[in-house]
Amino acid sequence: MARDVPKIMKQGRIAPWLYVSPALLVMVFFIIYPTINTLYLSFRNQDSTQSAAANCIAGEPCWGIFENYRYALTSHIMLTAFRNNLLWILLMVSGTVVIGLLMAVLTDKVSYEPYAKAIIFLPMAISFVGAGVIWKYVYDYSSGPVQIGLLNAMLQALGFEPVSWLTEPAVNNLALIVVGVWMWSGFSMTILSAALKGVPSEILEAARVDGAGEWTLFWKIIVPMIMPTIAVVVTIMVINVLKVFDIVYVMTGGNFGTEVIANRMYLEMYNSFRTGRATAISVVLILAIVPAMIYNIRQFQEQEAMR
Repeated sequence: MARDVPKIMKQGRIAPWLYVSPALLVMVFFIIYPTINTLYLSFRNQDSTQSAAANCIAGEPCWGIFENYRYALTSHIMLTAFRNNLLWILLMVSGTVVIGLLMAVLTDKVSYEPYAKAIIFLPMAISFVGAGVIWKYVYDYSSGPVQIGLLNAMLQALGFEPVSWLTEPAVNNLALIVVGVWMWSGFSMTILSAALKGVPSEILEAARVDGAGEWTLFWKIIVPMIMPTIAVVVTIMVINVLKVFDIVYVMTGGNFGTEVIANRMYLEMYNSFRTGRATAISVVLILAIVPAMIYNIRQFQEQEAMR
């Protein structure tokens, strides 16, 4: 029996690695290797044959081997993309969380709750490309007397002038963000509704007995208790917004001042075939997403520790 102890100990050390090896292989080939290769390509020129310094133009600023990052961080089009992504974060994240929370509270109080939630969640079943096509028709603008776009037709019927929603810089980014809010509010509602149902009814009843009104009950008791879940939803939405691509690509192609980081990366890679610039933009995008991911993981860990 004593002779079998080292053998059993050896098996105990090896067996776990055998179980996780398929997952590790998948991570190496589909996550780790592509990430390392992307980082390498971000320091190369257009066709990856020379250093990025080969992209430098005489008489213009040059960062040498970091030339692709100069473009990714300081070029006019990328500054526009950063500005727009920040606008998406401010408006879409707050919009989806507020509307999702409002819908979660309201649907929780009706007898047909499952049907209401199913209808509100329905846009999530549509692909982002499909949603972009649908809303492109909603926003359609014609210079003629007849408007086939739903929104402009309604404005015209009310006596207002139609608006070119997707080409007018004053409103086009907001119009695109509305599509994102329409799609993701159902997701936020679902997560926040589950959190609301986890609030102990005994606490709510005790607060009502003490004279707390529904408004006070909501802000002083319910919101603080579901705040960890709200934080998780916010970080998930921030990650999604930083990666936003489909809606912008389908509806405007990044034109008319609507460029975002992911769309610029796609255009540099597949339209301009500038591999170095595209991979440098992707590295910047990854670095922007990582802090939100770390915060999200910590929030999950804190929630698990509370259970």
